[in-house]
Amino acid sequence: MSISRREFMRLSCYSLAAASVANGLTRLGLINSTVHAATDYKALVCVFLFGGNDSNNMIVPYDSAAYANYASLRSGLALPHTSLLPVAPATGGVNYGLHPAFKNMQGLFNQQKLALLANTGVLVQPITRAQFQAGSAPSPTNLYSHADQQSEWQTGVPVGSQNTGWAGRLADRMSFVNSPSVFPMVASVNGSSVFATGLTSSPISVIPGSQTSFDGFYGDPVSNARLSAMQQLLTFDSGASLIKSANNVTSQSFAVMAQLNEALASSTPLSTVFPNTDIGNQLKQIAQLIQVRGALGMNRQIFFCSTGGFDTHNAELETHAQLYPNLDNAFYAFYQATAEMGVDSSVTTFTHSDFSRTFQEASGGGSDHAWGSHHFIMGSAVKGGNLYGTFPTIALGGPDDAGDEGRWIPSSSLDQYAATLGAWFGAAPSDLAAVFPNLANFPTSNLGFV
Repeated sequence: MSISRREFMRLSCYSLAAASVANGLTRLGLINSTVHAATDYKALVCVFLFGGNDSNNMIVPYDSAAYANYASLRSGLALPHTSLLPVAPATGGVNYGLHPAFKNMQGLFNQQKLALLANTGVLVQPITRAQFQAGSAPSPTNLYSHADQQSEWQTGVPVGSQNTGWAGRLADRMSFVNSPSVFPMVASVNGSSVFATGLTSSPISVIPGSQTSFDGFYGDPVSNARLSAMQQLLTFDSGASLIKSANNVTSQSFAVMAQLNEALASSTPLSTVFPNTDIGNQLKQIAQLIQVRGALGMNRQIFFCSTGGFDTHNAELETHAQLYPNLDNAFYAFYQATAEMGVDSSVTTFTHSDFSRTFQEASGGGSDHAWGSHHFIMGSAVKGGNLYGTFPTIALGGPDDAGDEGRWIPSSSLDQYAATLGAWFGAAPSDLAAVFPNLANFPTSNLGFV
Protein backbone atom coordinates (compact mmCIF):
# COMPACT_ATOMS: atom_id res chain seq x y z
CA MET A 1 0.00 0.00 0.00
CA SER A 2 1.29 3.50 -0.83
CA ILE A 3 1.57 6.34 1.63
CA SER A 4 1.18 10.08 1.28
CA ARG A 5 3.92 12.67 1.37
CA ARG A 6 2.84 13.49 4.93
CA GLU A 7 3.37 9.87 5.97
CA PHE A 8 6.70 9.94 4.15
CA MET A 9 7.82 12.94 6.18
CA ARG A 10 6.78 11.19 9.39
CA LEU A 11 8.94 8.25 8.47
CA SER A 12 11.75 10.44 7.21
CA CYS A 13 12.03 12.57 10.32
CA TYR A 14 13.42 9.66 12.30
CA SER A 15 16.43 9.48 10.01
CA LEU A 16 17.58 13.02 10.72
CA ALA A 17 17.37 12.30 14.44
CA ALA A 18 19.21 9.02 14.05
CA ALA A 19 21.91 10.73 12.05
CA SER A 20 22.37 13.42 14.70
CA VAL A 21 22.82 10.80 17.38
CA ALA A 22 25.13 8.71 15.24
CA ASN A 23 27.28 11.73 14.41
CA GLY A 24 27.42 12.83 18.04
CA LEU A 25 25.81 16.19 17.39
CA THR A 26 24.61 16.35 21.01
CA ARG A 27 26.39 15.80 24.29
CA LEU A 28 23.87 13.12 25.04
CA GLY A 29 24.86 11.30 21.87
CA LEU A 30 28.55 11.46 22.81
CA ILE A 31 27.86 10.07 26.27
CA ASN A 32 25.65 7.28 25.05
CA SER A 33 28.17 6.19 22.44
CA THR A 34 30.39 4.88 25.22
CA VAL A 35 27.67 2.64 26.72
CA HIS A 36 27.05 -0.93 25.62
CA ALA A 37 23.77 -2.00 24.07
CA ALA A 38 21.29 -3.98 26.15
CA THR A 39 21.34 -7.76 25.90
CA ASP A 40 17.71 -8.40 26.92
CA TYR A 41 14.43 -7.24 25.39
CA LYS A 42 11.72 -4.99 26.84
CA ALA A 43 8.80 -3.11 25.34
CA LEU A 44 6.27 -0.58 26.60
CA VAL A 45 2.86 -0.36 24.95
CA CYS A 46 0.68 2.70 25.60
CA VAL A 47 -3.04 2.41 24.87
CA PHE A 48 -4.55 5.91 24.93
CA LEU A 49 -8.30 6.13 25.56
CA PHE A 50 -9.21 9.41 23.86
CA GLY A 51 -12.12 11.42 25.16
CA GLY A 52 -11.69 10.95 28.91
CA ASN A 53 -12.53 7.47 30.15
CA ASP A 54 -14.99 7.42 33.07
CA SER A 55 -12.94 5.01 35.15
CA ASN A 56 -15.41 5.40 38.04
CA ASN A 57 -17.32 2.59 36.33
CA MET A 58 -14.21 0.66 35.32
CA ILE A 59 -13.20 -0.06 38.94
CA VAL A 60 -16.04 0.12 41.49
CA PRO A 61 -16.12 -0.26 45.31
CA TYR A 62 -17.56 -3.73 45.90
CA ASP A 63 -18.03 -4.29 49.63
CA SER A 64 -21.59 -3.68 50.82
CA ALA A 65 -21.29 -0.30 52.53
CA ALA A 66 -18.87 1.10 49.96
CA TYR A 67 -21.04 -0.07 47.07
CA ALA A 68 -24.18 1.42 48.66
CA ASN A 69 -22.42 4.78 48.89
CA TYR A 70 -21.26 4.47 45.26
CA ALA A 71 -24.77 3.60 44.04
CA SER A 72 -26.35 6.47 45.97
CA LEU A 73 -23.93 9.11 44.67
CA ARG A 74 -23.64 7.83 41.06
CA SER A 75 -27.41 7.70 40.70
CA GLY A 76 -28.36 6.70 37.14
CA LEU A 77 -24.76 5.85 36.21
CA ALA A 78 -24.39 3.20 38.92
CA LEU A 79 -23.79 -0.35 37.71
CA PRO A 80 -25.85 -3.09 39.39
CA HIS A 81 -23.89 -4.84 42.11
CA THR A 82 -24.76 -8.24 40.66
CA SER A 83 -23.20 -7.28 37.34
CA LEU A 84 -19.77 -6.42 38.76
CA LEU A 85 -16.83 -8.80 38.41
CA PRO A 86 -15.24 -9.03 41.88
CA VAL A 87 -11.50 -8.74 42.39
CA ALA A 88 -9.67 -8.98 45.69
CA PRO A 89 -6.38 -7.03 45.76
CA ALA A 90 -3.58 -8.79 47.62
CA THR A 91 -3.14 -5.88 50.03
CA GLY A 92 -5.44 -3.31 51.58
CA GLY A 93 -8.27 -5.60 52.64
CA VAL A 94 -10.76 -3.86 50.31
CA ASN A 95 -12.55 -5.54 47.42
CA TYR A 96 -13.49 -3.95 44.11
CA GLY A 97 -15.63 -4.85 41.14
CA LEU A 98 -14.68 -4.47 37.49
CA HIS A 99 -17.15 -3.37 34.84
CA PRO A 100 -19.00 -6.50 33.59
CA ALA A 101 -17.33 -6.20 30.17
CA PHE A 102 -13.87 -6.88 31.64
CA LYS A 103 -14.10 -10.66 31.98
CA ASN A 104 -10.65 -11.21 30.50
CA MET A 105 -9.17 -8.46 32.65
CA GLN A 106 -10.65 -10.15 35.73
CA GLY A 107 -8.98 -13.41 34.70
CA LEU A 108 -5.61 -11.74 34.16
CA PHE A 109 -5.93 -9.94 37.51
CA ASN A 110 -6.58 -13.25 39.25
CA GLN A 111 -3.56 -14.74 37.45
CA GLN A 112 -1.49 -11.78 38.71
CA LYS A 113 -0.89 -10.54 35.16
CA LEU A 114 -2.87 -7.32 35.61
CA ALA A 115 -2.53 -4.50 38.14
CA LEU A 116 -4.92 -1.66 38.90
CA LEU A 117 -3.63 1.87 39.47
CA ALA A 118 -5.99 4.18 41.34
CA ASN A 119 -6.60 7.93 41.04
CA THR A 120 -3.68 9.04 38.91
CA GLY A 121 -3.40 12.23 36.90
CA VAL A 122 -1.24 15.11 35.77
CA LEU A 123 0.17 17.09 38.70
CA VAL A 124 2.89 19.67 39.25
CA GLN A 125 3.28 18.56 42.87
CA PRO A 126 1.04 16.96 45.49
CA ILE A 127 -1.94 19.20 46.15
CA THR A 128 -4.81 19.13 48.65
CA ARG A 129 -8.41 20.20 48.19
CA ALA A 130 -7.81 23.26 50.33
CA GLN A 131 -4.72 24.27 48.36
CA PHE A 132 -6.45 23.74 45.03
CA GLN A 133 -9.50 25.78 45.97
CA ALA A 134 -7.36 28.57 47.42
CA GLY A 135 -4.99 28.55 44.46
CA SER A 136 -2.09 28.35 46.90
CA ALA A 137 -0.24 25.53 45.09
CA PRO A 138 0.49 25.10 41.37
CA SER A 139 -1.87 22.94 39.32
CA PRO A 140 -1.83 21.80 35.68
CA THR A 141 -2.74 24.18 32.88
CA ASN A 142 -6.36 24.13 31.69
CA LEU A 143 -7.69 21.25 33.73
CA TYR A 144 -10.74 19.54 32.21
CA SER A 145 -9.72 20.57 28.66
CA HIS A 146 -9.44 17.65 26.23
CA ALA A 147 -6.65 19.13 24.12
CA ASP A 148 -4.55 20.29 27.06
CA GLN A 149 -4.94 17.14 29.12
CA GLN A 150 -4.27 14.85 26.16
CA SER A 151 -1.09 16.83 25.54
CA GLU A 152 -0.05 16.84 29.19
CA TRP A 153 -0.55 13.08 29.54
CA GLN A 154 1.57 12.51 26.45
CA THR A 155 4.29 15.04 27.19
CA GLY A 156 4.52 14.61 30.95
CA VAL A 157 4.68 18.40 31.26
CA PRO A 158 1.64 19.82 33.13
CA VAL A 159 2.40 23.53 32.71
CA GLY A 160 3.37 25.25 29.46
CA SER A 161 3.70 23.91 25.93
CA GLN A 162 5.99 21.04 25.00
CA ASN A 163 6.81 19.60 21.57
CA THR A 164 8.23 16.30 22.81
CA GLY A 165 6.58 13.38 24.54
CA TRP A 166 7.78 11.40 27.51
CA ALA A 167 8.31 8.29 25.38
CA GLY A 168 10.27 10.31 22.83
CA ARG A 169 12.49 11.83 25.51
CA LEU A 170 13.01 8.39 27.02
CA ALA A 171 14.13 7.19 23.58
CA ASP A 172 16.52 10.16 23.38
CA ARG A 173 18.17 9.09 26.60
CA MET A 174 18.28 5.37 25.77
CA SER A 175 19.06 5.27 22.06
CA PHE A 176 22.32 3.45 22.75
CA VAL A 177 20.59 0.27 23.97
CA ASN A 178 19.65 -0.73 20.42
CA SER A 179 23.10 -0.07 18.96
CA PRO A 180 24.15 -0.66 16.23
CA SER A 181 20.57 -0.61 14.91
CA VAL A 182 19.28 2.83 13.96
CA PHE A 183 15.70 1.63 13.53
CA PRO A 184 13.39 3.96 15.52
CA MET A 185 12.85 2.89 19.13
CA VAL A 186 9.32 4.32 19.18
CA ALA A 187 6.54 3.28 16.82
CA SER A 188 3.01 4.61 16.48
CA VAL A 189 0.31 2.52 14.83
CA ASN A 190 -2.25 5.32 14.93
CA GLY A 191 -0.67 8.27 13.16
CA SER A 192 1.59 10.93 14.57
CA SER A 193 1.72 11.50 18.31
CA VAL A 194 3.61 13.93 20.52
CA PHE A 195 3.95 11.04 23.01
CA ALA A 196 6.42 9.39 20.65
CA THR A 197 8.42 12.44 19.52
CA GLY A 198 11.78 13.30 21.06
CA LEU A 199 14.42 15.96 20.60
CA THR A 200 16.90 13.68 18.84
CA SER A 201 14.60 10.81 17.95
CA SER A 202 11.35 10.54 16.06
CA PRO A 203 8.96 7.63 15.72
CA ILE A 204 8.12 5.46 12.78
CA SER A 205 4.44 5.46 11.87
CA VAL A 206 3.02 2.14 10.69
CA ILE A 207 -0.45 1.64 9.24
CA PRO A 208 -1.96 -1.55 10.73
CA GLY A 209 -2.22 -4.36 8.20
CA SER A 210 -0.39 -2.49 5.45
CA GLN A 211 2.99 -2.81 3.80
CA THR A 212 4.78 0.52 3.81
CA SER A 213 5.87 1.89 0.44
CA PHE A 214 6.07 5.19 -1.44
CA ASP A 215 3.77 6.26 -4.24
CA GLY A 216 5.10 4.89 -7.51
CA PHE A 217 7.22 2.07 -6.06
CA TYR A 218 5.28 -1.20 -6.02
CA GLY A 219 7.92 -3.90 -6.55
CA ASP A 220 7.32 -4.51 -10.27
CA PRO A 221 10.17 -4.13 -12.85
CA VAL A 222 9.17 -0.58 -13.86
CA SER A 223 8.92 0.47 -10.21
CA ASN A 224 12.28 -1.11 -9.42
CA ALA A 225 13.89 0.86 -12.25
CA ARG A 226 12.23 4.02 -10.98
CA LEU A 227 13.48 3.29 -7.46
CA SER A 228 17.01 2.69 -8.69
CA ALA A 229 16.97 6.03 -10.52
CA MET A 230 15.62 7.76 -7.45
CA GLN A 231 18.38 6.30 -5.27
CA GLN A 232 21.02 7.42 -7.75
CA LEU A 233 19.61 10.95 -7.72
CA LEU A 234 19.86 10.99 -3.94
CA THR A 235 23.62 10.39 -4.18
CA PHE A 236 24.12 13.42 -6.45
CA ASP A 237 26.27 16.06 -4.75
CA SER A 238 24.73 19.46 -5.46
CA GLY A 239 27.17 21.24 -3.19
CA ALA A 240 24.31 22.56 -1.05
CA SER A 241 24.44 21.24 2.51
CA LEU A 242 20.68 21.52 3.04
CA ILE A 243 19.93 19.45 -0.08
CA LYS A 244 22.56 16.92 0.94
CA SER A 245 20.97 16.58 4.39
CA ALA A 246 17.51 16.15 2.87
CA ASN A 247 18.84 13.49 0.48
CA ASN A 248 20.44 11.64 3.39
CA VAL A 249 17.14 11.68 5.28
CA THR A 250 15.26 10.31 2.29
CA SER A 251 17.89 7.62 1.62
CA GLN A 252 17.79 6.43 5.21
CA SER A 253 13.97 6.38 5.13
CA PHE A 254 14.05 4.11 2.09
CA ALA A 255 16.44 1.83 3.95
CA VAL A 256 14.25 1.72 7.07
CA MET A 257 11.13 0.89 5.11
CA ALA A 258 12.95 -1.81 3.16
CA GLN A 259 14.25 -3.30 6.41
CA LEU A 260 10.78 -3.27 7.97
CA ASN A 261 9.03 -4.74 4.94
CA GLU A 262 11.64 -7.48 4.59
CA ALA A 263 11.35 -8.40 8.26
CA LEU A 264 7.55 -8.51 8.19
CA ALA A 265 7.47 -10.46 4.93
CA SER A 266 9.77 -13.17 6.31
CA SER A 267 7.92 -13.59 9.63
CA THR A 268 5.60 -16.47 10.45
CA PRO A 269 1.97 -15.46 11.10
CA LEU A 270 0.98 -15.58 14.76
CA SER A 271 -1.64 -18.15 15.71
CA THR A 272 -3.31 -15.79 18.20
CA VAL A 273 -6.60 -14.50 16.80
CA PHE A 274 -7.18 -10.79 17.32
CA PRO A 275 -10.63 -9.18 17.23
CA ASN A 276 -11.28 -7.35 13.97
CA THR A 277 -11.75 -3.99 15.66
CA ASP A 278 -9.77 -0.78 15.41
CA ILE A 279 -7.91 -1.35 18.68
CA GLY A 280 -7.63 -5.08 17.97
CA ASN A 281 -5.92 -4.42 14.63
CA GLN A 282 -3.59 -1.85 16.17
CA LEU A 283 -2.46 -4.25 18.88
CA LYS A 284 -2.10 -7.01 16.28
CA GLN A 285 0.25 -4.76 14.31
CA ILE A 286 2.28 -4.06 17.45
CA ALA A 287 2.53 -7.79 18.11
CA GLN A 288 3.85 -8.28 14.57
CA LEU A 289 6.46 -5.56 15.09
CA ILE A 290 7.55 -7.21 18.33
CA GLN A 291 7.78 -10.54 16.52
CA VAL A 292 10.41 -9.15 14.11
CA ARG A 293 12.43 -7.38 16.82
CA GLY A 294 15.46 -9.57 16.12
CA ALA A 295 15.51 -8.78 12.42
CA LEU A 296 15.29 -5.08 13.25
CA GLY A 297 18.02 -5.31 15.88
CA MET A 298 15.80 -4.04 18.69
CA ASN A 299 16.44 -4.53 22.41
CA ARG A 300 14.02 -1.82 23.53
CA GLN A 301 10.81 -0.64 21.87
CA ILE A 302 7.96 1.70 22.79
CA PHE A 303 4.60 1.60 21.04
CA PHE A 304 1.64 3.97 20.89
CA CYS A 305 -1.90 3.03 19.92
CA SER A 306 -5.27 4.51 20.78
CA THR A 307 -9.00 4.20 20.63
CA GLY A 308 -11.63 6.92 20.98
CA GLY A 309 -15.24 7.50 21.88
CA PHE A 310 -14.79 8.02 25.62
CA ASP A 311 -16.20 11.57 25.75
CA THR A 312 -19.41 10.29 27.33
CA HIS A 313 -21.50 13.38 28.00
CA ASN A 314 -24.54 11.33 27.02
CA ALA A 315 -25.62 7.67 27.06
CA GLU A 316 -22.53 6.60 28.97
CA LEU A 317 -23.73 3.16 30.04
CA GLU A 318 -24.68 2.27 26.47
CA THR A 319 -21.41 3.63 25.11
CA HIS A 320 -19.30 1.68 27.60
CA ALA A 321 -21.24 -1.46 26.69
CA GLN A 322 -19.73 -1.05 23.21
CA LEU A 323 -16.26 0.27 24.03
CA TYR A 324 -15.25 -1.85 27.00
CA PRO A 325 -15.75 -5.30 25.40
CA ASN A 326 -13.56 -4.18 22.47
CA LEU A 327 -10.86 -3.08 24.90
CA ASP A 328 -11.12 -6.24 26.98
CA ASN A 329 -10.89 -8.59 23.99
CA ALA A 330 -8.04 -6.68 22.34
CA PHE A 331 -5.98 -6.54 25.55
CA TYR A 332 -6.45 -10.26 26.14
CA ALA A 333 -5.52 -11.19 22.56
CA PHE A 334 -2.41 -9.05 22.81
CA TYR A 335 -1.36 -10.69 26.06
CA GLN A 336 -1.93 -14.12 24.48
CA ALA A 337 0.23 -13.09 21.51
CA THR A 338 3.09 -12.02 23.78
CA ALA A 339 2.82 -15.35 25.57
CA GLU A 340 2.89 -17.15 22.21
CA MET A 341 6.12 -15.31 21.37
CA GLY A 342 7.58 -15.97 24.81
CA VAL A 343 7.87 -12.26 25.65
CA ASP A 344 4.95 -11.82 28.06
CA SER A 345 7.47 -11.00 30.82
CA SER A 346 9.17 -8.50 28.53
CA VAL A 347 6.16 -6.47 27.37
CA THR A 348 4.20 -4.16 29.65
CA THR A 349 0.94 -2.65 28.38
CA PHE A 350 -0.74 0.29 30.10
CA THR A 351 -3.57 2.77 29.65
CA HIS A 352 -3.60 6.57 29.44
CA SER A 353 -6.58 8.88 29.01
CA ASP A 354 -7.33 12.61 29.03
CA PHE A 355 -8.89 12.39 32.50
CA SER A 356 -11.68 10.56 34.28
CA ARG A 357 -15.15 12.07 34.58
CA THR A 358 -17.35 13.48 37.29
CA PHE A 359 -18.70 10.96 39.74
CA GLN A 360 -22.00 12.84 39.74
CA GLU A 361 -24.25 12.10 36.80
CA ALA A 362 -24.77 14.88 34.26
CA SER A 363 -27.87 15.43 32.17
CA GLY A 364 -28.38 13.01 29.32
CA GLY A 365 -27.11 9.97 31.18
CA GLY A 366 -23.47 11.00 30.97
CA SER A 367 -20.75 12.69 32.98
CA ASP A 368 -18.55 15.75 32.66
CA HIS A 369 -14.78 16.24 32.47
CA ALA A 370 -12.84 15.57 35.66
CA TRP A 371 -9.27 14.78 36.79
CA GLY A 372 -7.79 11.72 38.52
CA SER A 373 -8.50 8.34 36.90
CA HIS A 374 -7.86 4.62 37.32
CA HIS A 375 -5.74 2.54 34.93
CA PHE A 376 -4.88 -0.99 33.82
CA ILE A 377 -1.27 -2.26 33.61
CA MET A 378 -0.80 -5.68 32.01
CA GLY A 379 2.06 -8.15 31.55
CA SER A 380 3.80 -11.03 33.27
CA ALA A 381 6.43 -8.66 34.71
CA VAL A 382 3.64 -6.70 36.42
CA LYS A 383 3.07 -7.36 40.11
CA GLY A 384 -0.53 -8.14 39.33
CA GLY A 385 -3.48 -9.08 41.47
CA ASN A 386 -3.19 -5.83 43.39
CA LEU A 387 -4.32 -2.21 43.43
CA TYR A 388 -1.67 0.51 43.61
CA GLY A 389 -1.98 4.13 44.60
CA THR A 390 -4.76 5.40 46.84
CA PHE A 391 -8.42 4.98 45.93
CA PRO A 392 -10.30 8.27 46.43
CA THR A 393 -12.79 8.85 49.19
CA ILE A 394 -16.13 8.60 47.40
CA ALA A 395 -17.77 11.73 48.76
CA LEU A 396 -19.02 14.70 46.74
CA GLY A 397 -17.30 17.73 48.19
CA GLY A 398 -15.13 15.38 50.25
CA PRO A 399 -11.36 15.51 50.89
CA ASP A 400 -10.46 14.19 47.43
CA ASP A 401 -12.96 16.26 45.44
CA ALA A 402 -11.68 19.35 43.64
CA GLY A 403 -15.21 20.76 43.78
CA ASP A 404 -18.54 19.15 44.62
CA GLU A 405 -19.20 16.86 41.65
CA GLY A 406 -16.57 14.17 42.19
CA ARG A 407 -13.58 15.45 40.26
CA TRP A 408 -10.94 13.47 42.13
CA ILE A 409 -7.67 15.22 42.91
CA PRO A 410 -5.00 12.67 41.90
CA SER A 411 -3.18 10.97 44.75
CA SER A 412 -0.49 9.70 42.34
CA SER A 413 1.02 11.66 39.46
CA LEU A 414 1.61 10.78 35.84
CA ASP A 415 5.31 11.39 36.59
CA GLN A 416 5.30 8.56 39.14
CA TYR A 417 3.23 6.28 36.90
CA ALA A 418 5.45 6.76 33.84
CA ALA A 419 8.72 6.80 35.81
CA THR A 420 7.82 3.41 37.30
CA LEU A 421 7.43 2.10 33.76
CA GLY A 422 10.64 3.84 32.70
CA ALA A 423 12.65 2.31 35.55
CA TRP A 424 11.49 -1.17 34.54
CA PHE A 425 12.37 -0.30 30.93
CA GLY A 426 15.95 0.29 32.05
CA ALA A 427 16.22 4.07 32.40
CA ALA A 428 18.69 5.34 34.98
CA PRO A 429 17.47 7.66 37.77
CA SER A 430 19.24 10.57 36.08
CA ASP A 431 17.40 9.80 32.84
CA LEU A 432 14.04 9.72 34.62
CA ALA A 433 14.77 13.05 36.29
CA ALA A 434 15.48 14.57 32.87
CA VAL A 435 12.45 13.02 31.18
CA PHE A 436 10.04 13.98 33.99
CA PRO A 437 11.02 17.45 35.21
CA ASN A 438 8.57 17.44 38.15
CA LEU A 439 9.40 13.95 39.41
CA ALA A 440 11.46 15.30 42.31
CA ASN A 441 8.34 17.04 43.67
CA PHE A 442 6.82 13.71 44.73
CA PRO A 443 7.73 11.54 47.72
CA THR A 444 8.56 8.47 45.63
CA SER A 445 9.44 7.95 41.98
CA ASN A 446 8.33 4.31 41.88
CA LEU A 447 4.80 3.11 42.60
CA GLY A 448 5.92 -0.52 42.77
CA PHE A 449 3.52 -2.15 40.31
CA VAL A 450 6.25 -3.66 38.12
